[in-house]
Formats: sequence, structure tokens, C-alpha cells
Amino acid sequence: MTRTTPPRPVDAEALFPALAGHRRTSTRLHPRPGTPAADDSSVAGPLLWPAGEPWPVCTVAHRKGRGHLLSDVRLRRRILDGAWHRDPATGPTDAEREVLGSLRPGRHAPHIGDADPVPLLAVAQLFARDVPDLTGPEGCDLLQVLWCPFEAHGPDRSVDVVLKWHRAGDIGGVLAVMPEPVVVGRAECVPNACVLHPEQVVEHEYEGLLDEDLQESVEAWEGGDDEGEDGDGNGDGDGDGDGDSAWGTRAPSGFGTYAEYAAAMAAAHADEDAEVTYRGDLSIAPGWKVGGFASWHLTDPADIDCGTCGTPMPPLLTVAAGEWDGGCESWIPLEDRAAVPDSRISDPTGVHLGRGLMRVHTCPASPAHPHRLSFQ
Repeated sequence: MTRTTPPRPVDAEALFPALAGHRRTSTRLHPRPGTPAADDSSVAGPLLWPAGEPWPVCTVAHRKGRGHLLSDVRLRRRILDGAWHRDPATGPTDAEREVLGSLRPGRHAPHIGDADPVPLLAVAQLFARDVPDLTGPEGCDLLQVLWCPFEAHGPDRSVDVVLKWHRAGDIGGVLAVMPEPVVVGRAECVPNACVLHPEQVVEHEYEGLLDEDLQESVEAWEGGDDEGEDGDGNGDGDGDGDGDSAWGTRAPSGFGTYAEYAAAMAAAHADEDAEVTYRGDLSIAPGWKVGGFASWHLTDPADIDCGTCGTPMPPLLTVAAGEWDGGCESWIPLEDRAAVPDSRISDPTGVHLGRGLMRVHTCPASPAHPHRLSFQ
């Protein structure tokens, strides 16, 4: 089944023509529980991994034998998913609850030392044929994402992400059984197997990074300040109709006069049944995606530059705790609206890193340069 993002509640670039200079496409991945094959784009599905290529391992010294058994994480999710399908109102049976209560973290693998190499966990596989915004080294059309499922790496104390690029057509024999870690640090570091329904959408840059006059225009629109201070629609305080004094000597970005701006705002708000905001509805798509812009809703914007050449690094992959939240419900695909609420749709992967959002940034000048992570 395809997934279709509804049209935005209002046309952002018609409201603010200057936003045309702050647009970018992204590919929403729309992961949903399923059984992907090795030649599919997927989250946590089998990888089209070359049989002769070593599987990546974590060699950083940190506690690796204590945590959750990977098998327990998956068993718990199977029980809960089965209970939901059976009867969401009653939940698990008494016997299932007893099993769930036994699935506890602990020192499940004392034979694994802190410095021992452990296999990375397969997280995602993306083919360029499915994901229009996927960009990598020249000639490579397959990205495979793996990570160490222990939040013990780097200054952010997060998972360690490894990106592997391939030419899919050059892969001959495929690894039959993927290595996996026995223990994981947190259940939320383990993604559920999901098929993808990629969809390309248009995004607009985070409001804190827009030009100052464009930010002011957006803020005035969100505040409903369409009629100015005197209520005559001109905002000049004396009703003389020139409309420029509320903005000093300039009109809002993209408009010849304040009157033109006010008329556009009034028309945009006329048919709104619910509050529409730039951040929630017109800017950045939620959920797992490739490309697009980074949101900085929890912190001030940060410069993510390449440590090798200094080039600004846009996000390649965004890993989100959910497909949408209360502030961006207009992004819920049309095909999913009848099923809301259902955590298997709103949170299909079960992943929650940092405070809910992790981005992998790559260098556009050279994808071979080391990637960087950012969190929200």
C-alpha cells in the first residue's frame, strides 16, 4: 500500500513567496510492520550483504554483556502485538503477563567482555530506486545502516552508527545469516522489522534559520496579526491605507505592501478549521525520512559542518521516535487516518534515541568523509 501525505493546510509559498528559496525535498520512508526481503528497502529487514565482506563489529570498550537479551526484546513485542490484534481492550492474558514480567535486563552474557567485538545491529537498507533523495558516493545505489545498540558512544552517549554504501548490481553471493548482538543496552535501540512506503514531499527550512523579515512575517501570521493594531487591515495606526509603517520602511518578505500581505493572510485563515502553524504544518515532515531539513525545536540551531573539509552537512537520514505527534497531525498519511490511534502505525519501529530524534549528516562534497550525528 502506498502512503500519501495530505496537501498542506495552506500553500506556504503562496503565503510567503520568499520561502521558495528555503525549500528542499525529502523522502518520507513510512515504515510499517512487515516482512521485507533482502532485496527490499526496509527498516531492520535482512540486508543484501556481500557474503565475502566482514560484518561490522563494535570494538569500543563499554559494558556489552549486561542489558536486555535481543531475543527477549522481540518476544515482548510479539506478545504485546498479538494481544493488540486479539483484543486491545483486555491486553495480554495472565500467562502472557507472567512471561512479560520475567523479561528483565541483567547480566545475560557474562562471557562477553567490555572490549570484545560484538556484531552491529542491522537498522536500515535503502535502495536509490526507492528513495529519490538518497545521495551517496558516485555509482553507489544502496545504503545499509547499522549501529551498536548501546548508548555508550561519543559525547552524546548514543549508539555508534555505521554507513555502508554498495553498488547493488555488483553484489554476488549474499550472506545467508546476519550476525547479531546477544545483548542490547535498551529495547528502544532495537528497530522492528518494517517494510517501507517511500514518498517524496516538499519541506521548508526551520523557522529559526529563515531570514529575519521572513521570520517576522511567519510570526505575525501565526499570531493572527492580520489587521494590525487599529483593526482596519493596514496596521498603520491611523487608517490612511498605506500599510507600511507597521513594518518600518519595508513590507513583509515577498509582498509589495503590507496591504497585500494582510489580504493574503486573511484569505489563508478564512477556511481554517484548526490552528495551522508553520513549524507543525508547513515546515519539516516528521518521522523516518531521507534528506530534507533538520528541526531544532528543542535546542538552538547548531552548525553541523564536515570535520574534514568544513562543508555544511545536511541530514541524510532522520530516525524518529514516532511518525507524528500532537503538533503535526496534518502529516498523517491519508491511508492511516482510519487506523489512528494505533501505535503500530504511529510508532512502527519502536526506536527512541536521545530525546526522540537522531539525524545522520553526511558531507555533500564527499560522502566518504566521516558522518556526524545530531539529536533533538
